[in-house]
Amino acid sequence: MPSHTIAFQGLPGAYSDLACRAAYPGWTTLPCPSFEAAMEALREGRCELAMLPCENSLAGRVPDIHRMLPDSGLYVVGEHFQRVEHCLLAPKGASLSTIRRAHSHPVALGQVLRLIKELSLEPVIEADTAGAAAIIAKRGNPEDAAIASELAAEIYGLEILRRNVEDEAHNTTRFYVMSRELHYPPVDAPDTVTTFVFRVRNIPAALYKALGGFATNGVNMTKLESYMLGGHFSATQFLCDVDGHPDSPPLKRAFEELAFFSREFRVLGAYPAHRFRLEQGAAD
Repeated sequence: MPSHTIAFQGLPGAYSDLACRAAYPGWTTLPCPSFEAAMEALREGRCELAMLPCENSLAGRVPDIHRMLPDSGLYVVGEHFQRVEHCLLAPKGASLSTIRRAHSHPVALGQVLRLIKELSLEPVIEADTAGAAAIIAKRGNPEDAAIASELAAEIYGLEILRRNVEDEAHNTTRFYVMSRELHYPPVDAPDTVTTFVFRVRNIPAALYKALGGFATNGVNMTKLESYMLGGHFSATQFLCDVDGHPDSPPLKRAFEELAFFSREFRVLGAYPAHRFRLEQGAAD
């Protein structure tokens, strides 16, 4: 197994690549064409970890990850929050007066509407931000620009015409760090987050009863997402994050109640809370 290698979805210079480098300095990053390909690289032992986005402060959750994660055979061993700082990139020799089109992923284009309006740019949808940077670098047309990261500018030899062009300064993506092995921090480690999935029984007030144990045991739930399984409107699965260690008495008691009212319950991982989460909590 390649040591100190972490997989991500996208091309070199993608924000997931940036997140890998920020969380694991000095590691080799392994670009993969899809989320499934990144998971497969981890399952096959071509990397030690995988960095997969699960939600964004503006765009919301990443549905593919929620759908694929429970049955992936992988575990969550960490989290990372990455600030998304969009840059306006162009080939050398281009300027704000020459560019006519902005290429990027549709979500990124939707996050720079003020810039597009100010410069009267035509938005052009590409598969991802780093891919957009690669395309305009290859074309070398001074009328084409990309919305992508500073890392993408460095990798593809592009000029940064403007930094931090996003409409909202709080644009942040949260990532799950995945591993083949399930391992917890020590039970007495501070600020542990636990991620799990469950399906409730088809009885009245089942969800209310299943979640009641978290309230009575003083467990803080920070994430509760529901989604359909197999296209059936009656088959709903929930993915949750809570504060606490699975082996701590309060969470153990809450899980016992949850298991009683659930058809299926599974812990996907427990890991140290990222400093971004702790800083936000302190500010609230």
